[in-house]
Amino acid sequence: MRHLLPTLKELTRTDMLICDEFPVSALPHVPVHPDSDTTPDRPVFIRSAAGKAYLYPASFDQPGPLIEDGSPTISCNTSASSSRSLPHHSMLPVPVIPPTLELAQVIPMFIQSPFLIVKNDRDEWSGYLSASDIMKAMHQAHRLMEAYLETTLETAGSALSLINEEAKVAYWTSGAEHIFSISKTDIIGQPAANFFPPERLQSLKTLYTGETVYRKQHQPRPDLFALINARPVRLDGRIVGAVAAEVDITTEIRLHQELLHMTSKVQHLEKAVARLRPETDPFARIKGSSPIIRQCQETIRKISTTPATVLILGESGTGKELFAKAIHDLREPQTAPFIAINCGAIPASLFESELFGYEKGAFSGADPKGKKGKIELADGGTLFLDEIGEMPSELQVKLLRVLQERSYFPVGGTRTKQANCRIIAATNQDLPAMIARNQFREDLYYRLNVINLIIPPLRLRKEDIYELTQTFLQEFSLLYNRHIEVIPPEVFKLLFQYDWPGNVRELRNVIERLTILTMDGEVKPEYLPDSLTSTAGILHQKSMPIHISMKRENETRSEAASGQHSTASYQQQLDAYEAQLLLKYLEAAGGNKRTLAKQLGISRATLYNRMKRLGLQNV
Repeated sequence: MRHLLPTLKELTRTDMLICDEFPVSALPHVPVHPDSDTTPDRPVFIRSAAGKAYLYPASFDQPGPLIEDGSPTISCNTSASSSRSLPHHSMLPVPVIPPTLELAQVIPMFIQSPFLIVKNDRDEWSGYLSASDIMKAMHQAHRLMEAYLETTLETAGSALSLINEEAKVAYWTSGAEHIFSISKTDIIGQPAANFFPPERLQSLKTLYTGETVYRKQHQPRPDLFALINARPVRLDGRIVGAVAAEVDITTEIRLHQELLHMTSKVQHLEKAVARLRPETDPFARIKGSSPIIRQCQETIRKISTTPATVLILGESGTGKELFAKAIHDLREPQTAPFIAINCGAIPASLFESELFGYEKGAFSGADPKGKKGKIELADGGTLFLDEIGEMPSELQVKLLRVLQERSYFPVGGTRTKQANCRIIAATNQDLPAMIARNQFREDLYYRLNVINLIIPPLRLRKEDIYELTQTFLQEFSLLYNRHIEVIPPEVFKLLFQYDWPGNVRELRNVIERLTILTMDGEVKPEYLPDSLTSTAGILHQKSMPIHISMKRENETRSEAASGQHSTASYQQQLDAYEAQLLLKYLEAAGGNKRTLAKQLGISRATLYNRMKRLGLQNV
């Protein structure tokens, strides 16, 4: 608003009298103001032989500093008819300035003199500036700027507030009065901390740290939610205040919380219905659209056309049971049972009775009616043996008999029962290595490994992290009643950099942690576990204990690193590999991105964002 300040040209006066230095007796008579016996109607300036300017003594009331030795002392007549001697004063030096100076440069010069001489381009004295004129003009400009500023702030519509460097409220708009129910007269000039908890005041944080925020959700009071823009006020390189603009979103937050509550109820109903009516899409719970996951799904479709035994290999936390359930849903009728048993969670002494069941009176403490085993419960469906590598060695031979002869004896039984179920086993162990150490039967391994399905670790399908994160975020937002709209890019960057030794299970735990710690709707990087934010955590990579999967991973790395420098980061190699795949698929789709998005099972927006991240936006 510099245009509201007066210019030097507008403030320059020309009603002055200029006298060259000469003997005192030759000085002209200078009339004075009728109401003053010392101040003339217009200032009189003395121009020395050296070109310096001095103010005639009758033009000011107070004595000034002495000029150089030898300068004459002056007396002046007050009128032509009646004259008297004025008090002897020393002449006051007057600065001479060019017209090109800024007003801010000129004002400090009035400390030396109440007047300033203005010279033109020809080095002539063209006029003068008066301190009183400057003060009047600045006062008027201040009033004008204040009127403009107040009108602008009141028209903005937001709750605008300003605190000074003492953390006291310096400005408070009508919008702020409306939102916070605090009047201007009560809060202006008072410490902001008297009205709000200091730890909830973004303005104080901005004042003390210089932090600038935009559309940040916060709670200035426990009963109030707002979106805030805050910025520090700086003057001469230091912070002298902070201004904040806030919009009340309490109603929207409460509506959103009610919506979350209703959505939670709907989800509970959907789960109840799902138990009665199984999911029509067997891959609905497998989140991800990366090429490697789509390849796994295609393998499952092929497996589902046969009743063959399947061995699922994958690291802990990759979701092997979800893939086993997908195989079951594809090849079994909806009423067929899916029975899962964790071979590592059952004591060896109880494992046989859990798997095969027992007859009544088989042992002390047994159910007098007997008990069906997992194999019998899975009749006509699927028996899923999770962590098969943990199965006790004495039971491995009995499981082998079931696979070979499709029959078994219950504990304490004398008659064989038929095993009318399909077997799916899963492990994160390196079974060939266990065979070499005599920890797993080789014949059982070959009976189980008719068809194997390798589940990729999360570090080999990082493009699925976004979809998995959104799924878990929605789940835990409903569970913990948290309002979280989005995860910021800096948090996603750390999620993508990490190698996830715990795979999808670890990612799910991290998103649950973020949801619990996020109280104000803003997910922050410091809420992440130390393993994700430290260099060691980012560079850590867990090797798969399965020799087949290790071979697969090494092949993938080799493809990703093709054409790349050996020092390229692991993430860069993965990005390069993904970019090559996208270009290959795009070429196969004839360059049609809509067709490619449909083939990949993702939206066009997701495809465009992924291509932009990989630098393919111009393809």
